[in-house]
Amino acid sequence: MLIGTVIFLSLIVILLALPVTLTYRCSWKHTLSVYLRLNWAFGLVRADVSPDLENPETGQRAASARKAGWWGRSEGSKRNVMAAIRQASFRRRLLRFVSDLWSAIHKQDVRLWIRAGLGDPADTGRLWAVLGPLSGMFSRPGDISIAIEPDFLDATLEVDSSGTVRVVPLQIMAIALGLLVSPAMWRGFMLMRTTG
Repeated sequence: MLIGTVIFLSLIVILLALPVTLTYRCSWKHTLSVYLRLNWAFGLVRADVSPDLENPETGQRAASARKAGWWGRSEGSKRNVMAAIRQASFRRRLLRFVSDLWSAIHKQDVRLWIRAGLGDPADTGRLWAVLGPLSGMFSRPGDISIAIEPDFLDATLEVDSSGTVRVVPLQIMAIALGLLVSPAMWRGFMLMRTTG
């Protein structure tokens, strides 16, 4: 029984250690458009994924999201999120997570354009203080092009991206687990729950 469990867990670890290559094209400008091509286990498994974004239920959710705005236009939720972002330890841990995640993803010809705003110039300025440096920090001539633009007038989120990325699921899970057990993140989550 114990040997069987060890073999089973070892098999799961081995499968999670196999790289996944994803060629993608996605755009979020009022509506979501996504195309994915997945290769796993060095090409042994291949699949094209094109989610059905036009079914009535998805269309209703997208319309509700557009009506509410990407930030939900809820003053309470804005205050909750901003309370966490104002904490220096939360921002540092979040930036470290993004940096670790970015380093773990092997990228080829990746293009990313983001336009974001919170509807309040002061809140957008604080968000920009976190997001602004990322475009220069993570861009690499030839392989990666990142452009992040703030919108100081409206609550908006527009994204356009394409490229090929390769990840090892086990490594991504380890990075995510490190974020989840971080005391700075838990303090930020508690502020989101209690503030506002």
